Amino acid sequence: MTVVAKVCIVGASGKLGQYMVQHALDRGYEVVGVCREQSVEKLDSFRGRITVIPGATDDREVIERAVEGCDGVLVVLVPRGVHGYSTGTAQAVLDYSPPGARLVFSCGWHISRDAKDVYSRKLKAIVKIAGPLARLARFADLDDQVEACRRVFASNTRWTVVRGSDLEEGESQGLPVWSRHVGDPILESNLTRRVDFALFMVAALENDELVYEAPAIVGCQTPSALTHALVREEAA
Repeated sequence: MTVVAKVCIVGASGKLGQYMVQHALDRGYEVVGVCREQSVEKLDSFRGRITVIPGATDDREVIERAVEGCDGVLVVLVPRGVHGYSTGTAQAVLDYSPPGARLVFSCGWHISRDAKDVYSRKLKAIVKIAGPLARLARFADLDDQVEACRRVFASNTRWTVVRGSDLEEGESQGLPVWSRHVGDPILESNLTRRVDFALFMVAALENDELVYEAPAIVGCQTPSALTHALVREEAA
C-alpha cells in the first residue's frame, strides 16, 4: 500500500490547486506548491503551512527542486498557450519525480487512453470547434494536453490520469464515482463539484487500485451516479 507524507502540487494557485492544497493539509501531508510567480499571493491563506516554489510549471529546474523528496505529485495539466506548456510540465514531472512516487495528473474527458470512450455529439463538437479556435487565438492547445497524457501513459512511473467532467462550485458532496470509459451511463450527468475533483485527486495518491488507470469521474450525488447506485443495490 502506498504511504504518502510529502506531496508536491503543481499548479497550486488555481481553483483546483487550492482545493487540493486544503485536502492535502487535512490529511496531514507536508505540502509543496508550485505556481507562477505572479500568482503566489493567491496562496496567502496557506502562508506558514506550505512551501511555495514560484515559477512556470514547465520550468524543469523549478520542478526538479519542487518534487525532491516527495512521495506524491499532483499535477494540473493546463494547455496554456501554444508552446507545449502541458507537455513540458508533464515531462519534467516524469523525469524528476523520485522513483516510486505516486503521480496524479488532471485533465478533461476529451483525453482517451484506449480509444474506447464514447463521446456525445456536444463534446465532440466542442473539441472540434473550440480547440482550433483556442489555438488560433494562441490561448490554449488541446493537442498539447493530449501529447502530455500520451507521455504519461507510456511512462514507467506509478501514474493516474484523472479525467474530469464539467465542473461547478459548491459544498463537497463526497468522493466522486468513476468509470474507465466516457459513455458509461454512470457518467451521464457530466457534472462534478470542483472541490470533489480535488478530493479525488488527493485520495488517488494512496489508492493503489488507481495506478495505471485513467478514471473518468462524476459527482457522487448526480442523478446518473444515484441511479447507478440504486440499480446496484437492487441487484445485490
